[in-house]
Amino acid sequence: MWNHDPADYDCPFCRIQGGEYDDDNRAEDIVAVTPLAYARVAPKWWPDNPGSLLVIPRGHHENLYDLPQQVNHAVWDLVQQSARAVRAAYGCQGTSVRQHNEPAGDQDVWHLHVHVFPRWTGDELYTRHHEATWHAPAERAAYAAKLVPMLGLPTHFEDTTG
Repeated sequence: MWNHDPADYDCPFCRIQGGEYDDDNRAEDIVAVTPLAYARVAPKWWPDNPGSLLVIPRGHHENLYDLPQQVNHAVWDLVQQSARAVRAAYGCQGTSVRQHNEPAGDQDVWHLHVHVFPRWTGDELYTRHHEATWHAPAERAAYAAKLVPMLGLPTHFEDTTG
């Protein structure tokens, strides 16, 4: 009832799991994979919050409203692990987490995802969101390299199947 993805929606988060990559979606961006969720370095960052993460359910669920409870727990468990890893690996002063639902809630990809941001005093995350820019794979890889050992989880989808 509260879904907005068109019938022919080509979901980038589902494509990633299928092994389809491009400059905005790279295998090297994946920092953790569990049976029900995965985390990746986001390709788009706010100016003073580099290396932010996205935590994404592996099944296609557009928003929070219809997310099955088991998947919800898996996503939020990985959000917590990711926030701890960001805090430790980046040496930031804190983290912020946010998730958007529907166009009026600023959702722009029709697959649920949770943002995990590194935070520093005075970074103005919430007043500078319009200044977010896309970052090259090599830039993202440097942040992924810091997080993978902190999370200690598989980084390939096939690693969680059995």
